[in-house]
Amino acid sequence: MKRTILLLLTVILAISGFTQKRTVISKHLRDYAVIKPSDQSSSGNLKSVSNPFVKSTEASLAEEQIGDTRYDNQSNASIPNRIYFYEDGTIGATWTRGMLDPMFSDRGTGYNYFNGTEWGEWPQNRVEIVQTNRPSYTRWGTNGEMIVSHTGGTGLFISTRENKGTGAWDFNSFAGPEGQEYILWNRAITSGANHDRVHMLALTLPTTHGGTPYQGLDGALLYSYSTDGGFNWYWQNEILDGMNSDNYTGFSADIYSFAEPKEDVVAFVVGDNWCDLFLMKSTDGGETFEKTVIWEHPYPLWLVGTPTDTFYCADGSQSLVIDNSGMVHVVFGITRTNADEVSTYWYPFIDGIAYWNENMPTFSNNLNALSPYGDPGSELIEDYNLVAWSQDINQNGQLDFTDEIGSYFIGLSSMPQLIIDESNCLYLVYSSVTENYSIGDKTYRHIWARATCNGGSSWSPFYDFTSDPVHALDECVYPCCAANSDDNIHLIYQHDNSPGTAVWGSQHPYEDNAISYLKISKSTFSTTGIPNIQSSLVDYDVSQNYPNPFSKTSEVKVILKENMKLILEVKNLTGQKVYETIIPDAKQGLNTLTIQAGNLTPGIYFYTVKAGDSSVTKKMVIE
Repeated sequence: MKRTILLLLTVILAISGFTQKRTVISKHLRDYAVIKPSDQSSSGNLKSVSNPFVKSTEASLAEEQIGDTRYDNQSNASIPNRIYFYEDGTIGATWTRGMLDPMFSDRGTGYNYFNGTEWGEWPQNRVEIVQTNRPSYTRWGTNGEMIVSHTGGTGLFISTRENKGTGAWDFNSFAGPEGQEYILWNRAITSGANHDRVHMLALTLPTTHGGTPYQGLDGALLYSYSTDGGFNWYWQNEILDGMNSDNYTGFSADIYSFAEPKEDVVAFVVGDNWCDLFLMKSTDGGETFEKTVIWEHPYPLWLVGTPTDTFYCADGSQSLVIDNSGMVHVVFGITRTNADEVSTYWYPFIDGIAYWNENMPTFSNNLNALSPYGDPGSELIEDYNLVAWSQDINQNGQLDFTDEIGSYFIGLSSMPQLIIDESNCLYLVYSSVTENYSIGDKTYRHIWARATCNGGSSWSPFYDFTSDPVHALDECVYPCCAANSDDNIHLIYQHDNSPGTAVWGSQHPYEDNAISYLKISKSTFSTTGIPNIQSSLVDYDVSQNYPNPFSKTSEVKVILKENMKLILEVKNLTGQKVYETIIPDAKQGLNTLTIQAGNLTPGIYFYTVKAGDSSVTKKMVIE
């Protein structure tokens, strides 16, 4: 009891918003690895040593539990779209619900509806007439709603009704291609003026789950498209160009997400540890797509059993939005992995959420390109394309985690959700392992957020939206945000008293989980204020040159807050300028300056980057 009281007092003192320089986890923990099982297969509890990262805040929000479940695995990675905020103020929300553990014969879609005044009674039964999993919820028709889920052996199960929140559901089945009828881990979204264009993604059953390869892919990601609400299909179970066996060996469960379409722009992102992270974007309503590789995998066409070096990578959990100009913005979790002849490995204490939009450079296949720790070759820059991480709440310079964290096989900060409003403000919501919220050997995840209203040039402080003492000993995971918003952000999430899941990995016994709705006022973010853009350079705007030492060429990356002239000067130890390069019209965002060493003798030099009236100087070595 005394321990709990002290913990709550600590939490109460911690719930004030602040910003600080990021606390970086120790290299010892960054190098700690465990075997990663296949999706939803069994693994033991994760145990580790202590840890290091944190910040926090109390916010203006309203919270209400809207349902429950004992089936506690809502996704293997990316969170399906499961909540919709309608223009009339009503809300539909769904989740995977099952109460009859361990076999869950009652498993299916839990559904609740907010009529503009109050939520309905907690559901006692699933929506469907058969056992299902992984509901994806979307608007359908002029006033209706659609749920697409998967069911054992026969493929997808589509539930629709013409009037949201009321009336009987109609049911239809949707099978995969011949010989591959069992498709699963689906996503669905609608577009068009009347929301009668239906877009679906689903995966053929991989060999790890008893399936067989399809068209050379061990887990083929299939796209289907209907122009009449799903009664007929323009594309049915298609493998899109750029996603076939010439490009990949297969895909894993739940590593893909749709954006809420905007007019004729339809987009989704795919990627994880073992394939590229790539964007598929259509500007003709979903008939054709163009591919952009956001992060290039260092081991293309990797096959199970092929050994690799250790590298940083996307963790499979991502979210994306389309802004008013049709540009796509993406956030994704970061982890680390490697493989030997037998197993693949997951590094549980790697931490960071990356941000990218179509105006930014893509990430290379360097093993450290996605390193959030400044390793040689890292292409991540704090508060530019590295935008979230676990917070050092007690500000003691380390992350005080206990021995046990939940094994979701993603980063310490992940499950990101991205929302964009009519002003093109971006709101990032995510789940993060959180210092000070622990008891015994358990450290809990909380729901965090931050925002930007200037295209990512600067970001607000971090906010812990589950910092209330009622959540002191809650594992808060699987946030799912409505793509639409008003003065508030609307989301649901799952919480219980134990880190990890019972379903995937048997990390704790089955227990009751709450599904809660959160309404977060956007004014929360502006009370502390999103920083104004400052044109002056500071140290972290200028990278250390890479490679360093070097003998031929080296690159320096510079973040600018506005368009301006950019100069790089190199001086020797006597102060003599020996090299200069200039970009007369450098653009806001990331710029790259190249140093040529051909005419320079080996030794120590200093390079100075100048922008406007400010400058930053760093040391380099020529071999």
